[in-house]
Amino acid sequence: MIRRLLPHPALSVLLVIVWMLLVNELGFGALFLALVFGVVVPLVTSRFWPERPKVRFGRDALAYLLIVIFDVIVANFEIAWIILTRRNRDLRSCWLVIPTELRSAEAITVLAGTISLTPGTVSSDISSDGRALLVHALDVADPAAEVARIKQRYETRLMKVFR
Repeated sequence: MIRRLLPHPALSVLLVIVWMLLVNELGFGALFLALVFGVVVPLVTSRFWPERPKVRFGRDALAYLLIVIFDVIVANFEIAWIILTRRNRDLRSCWLVIPTELRSAEAITVLAGTISLTPGTVSSDISSDGRALLVHALDVADPAAEVARIKQRYETRLMKVFR
């Protein structure tokens, strides 16, 4: 019964949280509407994705979230320093091809989104077989080391979150 009412519980919770953040008001009407959206949207869209991603919410997901938040904050300061102290010709921008071992479309999307959230990098394409991401980096001294850092810092943790 509960599984039919909430086919994707994580999506329902995410929709309620995002709706409340967008409304920016903690009231009965806003919460009621958030709960309605949290139930109705997954019900309507569940037939389009019958296989739910296997996600482990817990320590691994929380650790991943904290690392991403930390990296976004640090990267903001690094980019501000680059903008304030360097000239354009001193930048070492490059394209990185990041091979990925992730197979879930949702996990690859989270990885690409994480890379794009971090200032100074943006995911621009995924290979047709889903085994590599094309990423542009604003300032990289060693491209191979940057690819290894992204794989070690994000991909290995995502492999624990997405079974």
